Amino acid sequence: MTDTTYDYDLFVIGGGSGGVRAARIAAQAGAKVALAEEYRMGGTCVVRGCVPKKFMVYASDYAKKIRQSAGYGWSVSGVSYDHSAFLKAMHAEVDRLSTIYDRSLKGAGAEIFAERAEFVDRHTLRLMTSGRTVTAKKILIATGGRVWRPTPEELPGVEHTISSNEVFFLDPLPKRMIVAGGGYIALEFAHVFAGLGVDVTVVYRGDKVLRSFDEDVRDAVTEGLTQAGIKLVTGTVFERIDLEADGVRRVTLKTGETLRAETVLMAVGRVANTDTLGCDKLGLALDQNGAVIVDQWSRTNVDNIWAVGDVTDRVNLTPVAIREGHAFADTEFGGHPWHMDHSDIPTAVFTQPEVGTVGLTETMAREQFGEIDIYKTSFKSMKHALSGSATRVMMKLVVRASDQRVLGIHIVGEDAAEMIQMVGIAVKMGATKPDFDRTCALHPSAAEEIVTLRTKWVAPAV
Repeated sequence: MTDTTYDYDLFVIGGGSGGVRAARIAAQAGAKVALAEEYRMGGTCVVRGCVPKKFMVYASDYAKKIRQSAGYGWSVSGVSYDHSAFLKAMHAEVDRLSTIYDRSLKGAGAEIFAERAEFVDRHTLRLMTSGRTVTAKKILIATGGRVWRPTPEELPGVEHTISSNEVFFLDPLPKRMIVAGGGYIALEFAHVFAGLGVDVTVVYRGDKVLRSFDEDVRDAVTEGLTQAGIKLVTGTVFERIDLEADGVRRVTLKTGETLRAETVLMAVGRVANTDTLGCDKLGLALDQNGAVIVDQWSRTNVDNIWAVGDVTDRVNLTPVAIREGHAFADTEFGGHPWHMDHSDIPTAVFTQPEVGTVGLTETMAREQFGEIDIYKTSFKSMKHALSGSATRVMMKLVVRASDQRVLGIHIVGEDAAEMIQMVGIAVKMGATKPDFDRTCALHPSAAEEIVTLRTKWVAPAV
């Protein structure tokens, strides 16, 4: 397979989930493959994203479970939490997972360069630490995304904030934290630190958190923030941040209100990581936010260059990057052409309670199909009959009236992510509401409500 005109059949820029999967599959198919990663193997998800974040969610959630266990007869006196010990264990596991990525790729026969790669031309890359240049017949961009923060000119005092990169090393815990943002990263960390005993305030420019999610999900998550003791300030943004003599950050909002906290977390967005690639040297097409423009086969406008994952800003989820990378490798090196289908992707937000969603929101469905049937419920789960918790479960089915196909399912509650992965199969297969109705309920469980909803929801008269 190898074309001796070039050093490699495939060179991958970026050692995250999508890049590693593509490199490994291509190498296993017999291609001569190399990959460059300037930081650590595993990318955002493994090193500074969903994996360590989920460990922090677990740590935070234990605090509630310990308190709630008193309702079941357990004595909870004398319980303490050691944040330093938790961080040590968490980072050890992250290190282990990063090593597995490295080992699996090398085991497949790929070569790894622990340095940054930049384009010289469409077939040539310069490795920036060693200064070496290499050539490749095909190149895959899988550099992911990076944290976006305003500049000091846009937000005076922004240097006194941390991002979702530094949050995994925050030790000791602050007494107070202000979180800027209303997306999933901001809300997940707000719940994490509130659960660990930090006084948390969320500041969001919109009127309701989780923009683009179903309205009932947004309402349920807002209720969950209140139940967690998190203060939510909407309709404004930071004006400036000042560092006071005692190390406290004083945040002045556009409304004139001032807030104080030891830590300020900026979680206001991410952008594609293309700034240092040298895309201009090739005429590589980028969108207005710097993301690489690709077609459904992950091809760019340069015929020997592809891109997968968050750097394309299609659907910024780790499993999506993995499937895109796998599809690219199968298509270009494995003799099995296919491409990722970006519809009906199950998604979770690890707020507490968590969100699980798949398919269309009610608003999207009405815009696309007109007449829609809605089935929804809100209830306290059996578990919390004795725990003392006010947490409720919200479930919602969005159904196309014309043929009763289930277009979307939205759940807010404990284990919502686990449930949505399973029902996501049904939505992807085109299951109808009668299919759900014919499915026997599993009792007692929260999930049984998904198949026992029978009454259409009717909006109350205004």
